[in-house]
Amino acid sequence: MVRWLTRIIDNSNRAGEGANQSFQYNHEMSLSWLFSFIKPQKKAILMVLGLSLLVSMMVLLQPWLTKMLIDDGLLAKDYSVLLQIAGAMVAVGILNTVLSGFNRYCHTRLSGRVLFALREDLYGHLQKLSPAFYSRRRIGDLMSRLDGDVAQIQRFAVDALFASVSGILGLIGALAMMLMLSWELTLIVLVLVPLEILWLRWMRRKVERHTRRLRERSADLSAFLVETLPVMKFIQSVGQESSEARKLKGLGHGYLDQLLRLQVVEFFTQAIPTTLVSISRAGVFLLGGYWVIQGDWQLGALIAFSTYLGMAIGPVQSLLGLYVSLQRMVVSLDRVMELRSEPVSVANGNEVESMPEHVGALRFENVSFSHQGRTQKILDGVTFSLLGGKKAAIMGASGSGKSTLIDLLHRHYDPDQGAIFYNGVDLHDCDLSELRRRIAVVSQDIVLFRGSLTDNIRYANPSASDEQVKAAAIQAQLGALIAQLPEGLDTPLGERGQQLSGGQKQRIAIARALLQQPDILVLDEATSAVDAETEREIIQQVDRLFTGRTRILISHRASTLQEADVYLHLKDGRIRVSGNNDGLACSPGDF
Repeated sequence: MVRWLTRIIDNSNRAGEGANQSFQYNHEMSLSWLFSFIKPQKKAILMVLGLSLLVSMMVLLQPWLTKMLIDDGLLAKDYSVLLQIAGAMVAVGILNTVLSGFNRYCHTRLSGRVLFALREDLYGHLQKLSPAFYSRRRIGDLMSRLDGDVAQIQRFAVDALFASVSGILGLIGALAMMLMLSWELTLIVLVLVPLEILWLRWMRRKVERHTRRLRERSADLSAFLVETLPVMKFIQSVGQESSEARKLKGLGHGYLDQLLRLQVVEFFTQAIPTTLVSISRAGVFLLGGYWVIQGDWQLGALIAFSTYLGMAIGPVQSLLGLYVSLQRMVVSLDRVMELRSEPVSVANGNEVESMPEHVGALRFENVSFSHQGRTQKILDGVTFSLLGGKKAAIMGASGSGKSTLIDLLHRHYDPDQGAIFYNGVDLHDCDLSELRRRIAVVSQDIVLFRGSLTDNIRYANPSASDEQVKAAAIQAQLGALIAQLPEGLDTPLGERGQQLSGGQKQRIAIARALLQQPDILVLDEATSAVDAETEREIIQQVDRLFTGRTRILISHRASTLQEADVYLHLKDGRIRVSGNNDGLACSPGDF
């Protein structure tokens, strides 16, 4: 199946050379990835196929019963036969309704499983990518691929499978019945098929090109909404509502224009086959009707043949339409595989068992780093050591590499050169999840989710009990906030906790870190959004609650960095260390 589809796509792309030059990925590998989600559903697929076969048999039986009703009942004036056939038609109709309903239920369940498996796999891959990837991609575009493109792939992978099987069964059954009734009239259908194939093959490239453009317009709309809705307060404050509304209007018109172009192309794609069907149906009635008038054929046979003709043309059009659907799927698969093939820059380790608990000692050895595509080094040969349980302050101008130092420690990136050791273990050998659990980072942008206060505090440690959550909240001095909230800890915070003050958000982050029980706590400009008095309270609170744990502070405020054991000064990619020697200088044996 994979190789068959690969050949079709390769042939299609060669035929459409010049119209589509963007499909860059190995087709067989892409389709193998897709069908890896189909294989585990074998039993469900067989069940739906079996039900489809039964439904097709019931559908094929109805026109034959109609023929018998007319010819053997009505025209023969035999009421007993009429009664029997009418009863059979009711029974077949009820059975067909039950089977069709159950078949739709099973099909929907199968489609949902495949859809969410595809989406979960892609989302899981996105979770492994570095912040650099997200800095160069639009969130709206990623959402469009996760939603629309994955759904398009699923529809082809599942729906096309059953549509092709049902179409083939329906076509074979209808042709068999038509041949039984009149082989001469059956030839009319066989003449139309090559004409439809040639037409759809010619229209395929147009459908693919316009579908790709529509996906891009949809991504532009999603990106605009994702970028503007969260910052509506700022847009209002600078009076740019009209400007943003005009941008949305322009994007909307662009999307609508492209949608209409696609619909015009799809209309003509289907119009010619539909016209050919009408011509063939008229031909059948003209020739078959002449036979009936001449007494060479029965009226019931003509009606049944006409019905089977419609049943045969439908599957033919569906099967030919799958060729167009394949091109749509190729567009979406292209967009999804672009994300799926994005390399994971940070590999997971597996030696976390050797790491001692509650030490928090660090060592940077000749660490250099620069962002991809940039020649200037952010860090250049940085070397220093920090004993566990000490308080370190990282100082430097904006862009000097302070936050990059923490990103390397958290392994969002790996150094271009050198190595970083945590409790004597190279970070490359650490399990990522465990490493990040042991290093809690509280930044100036506190992330809060739609949910209760309890949910947000518990986020870093989902297994924490309600009592532990409450204790952490009290320790973080959230008692006053809890008393103000109508439902206490169970009060929903709303979107991003926009009704909370900067200090309240900081305390929620500290409570979250308390539950996380890290060896190292990093405050990365965490108090920049609060006043000096609140900042002093938060720093004192951190020193009290995390006594004995390593604390790393990054701030532009000198007051924040007071009473640190070690000062790390970053400038031009280099580091200068000063402060209490008790927090520094250790030999490898000290780790």
